Amino acid sequence: MTLGTVDAPALVPAEEPEPAPDVGTSAGTRATSSPTRRGARTASGRAPGRRRKPDLRQERAMLRDGARLVAGMDEVGRGALAGPVSVGVVVVDLATRPCPPGLTDSKLLTPAAREALVPLARTWSRAWAVGHAGPAEIDAHGIVGALRLAGRRALAQVRRVVGDVDAVLLDGKHDWLSRPAAVDLFEAFDLDPHGDDHLVEPRVRTLVKADLQCASVAAASVLAKTERDGLMTSLARQYPAFGWDQNKGYGAATHVAALREHGATPQHRRSWRLPVRGDDDAELVLDEATLADAGLDDLALDATGARGA
Repeated sequence: MTLGTVDAPALVPAEEPEPAPDVGTSAGTRATSSPTRRGARTASGRAPGRRRKPDLRQERAMLRDGARLVAGMDEVGRGALAGPVSVGVVVVDLATRPCPPGLTDSKLLTPAAREALVPLARTWSRAWAVGHAGPAEIDAHGIVGALRLAGRRALAQVRRVVGDVDAVLLDGKHDWLSRPAAVDLFEAFDLDPHGDDHLVEPRVRTLVKADLQCASVAAASVLAKTERDGLMTSLARQYPAFGWDQNKGYGAATHVAALREHGATPQHRRSWRLPVRGDDDAELVLDEATLADAGLDDLALDATGARGA
């Protein structure tokens, strides 16, 4: 069974666009059958390397410490110039089996391998969801506020399926999910999914490189990456000049050149310092791997014009 809802408008359509995809949240539950067999080939088709495979050690330690449900969570799209920021969440419990073969951080997988892992990750998990916050929300709340909104949308979806998640394992070193201790009440209302005012605040544990170590986080990264990539590929048909089917909204040279030639679209993050028409300054070239290697996946990305939060 799968569920799909839109909690808030996340993407602004172009004039007379083709039907826009749902971009609030998507979610689902685990089927009863096991998705993998012993000795199955990995989705990547490659022999296992020396790198440690993601497992459930961290999740099981949290479960044995009293949590009933633990959610692994990861984001994608933080450093992009266009499109939503997306947060995947995958819920596990003590009955969850070892993860599907080949599952790892989405950035280490080919697109075909990621797509092959999606149904396996969904079926393996206790519940799953992907939440999104669109460019207008990023402009209004800043990138960290938008991450919180997308993450809470995803949590709200799994809550409707399995109940409250007790603990979240978050990739990175910064807790962008928890509500700040000092926050404007109107902003807090705006950043919570409607109808989920009583969402129990889960305990949050941050772990650097959790997507390489923790199976639930690796699965969340794959689900978030594939869903956001699909959204950007759909939007590329409305805005073909920007090459979003290839660069997924990141600051690749072709994307920057198109911004200088055509200007920003409603799908761009206009509060960021985007290249403008006639701007011949040094090119802004940021892709997802570059951001991760530079450690920018844990920053507010001031260098690219993101608003702090």
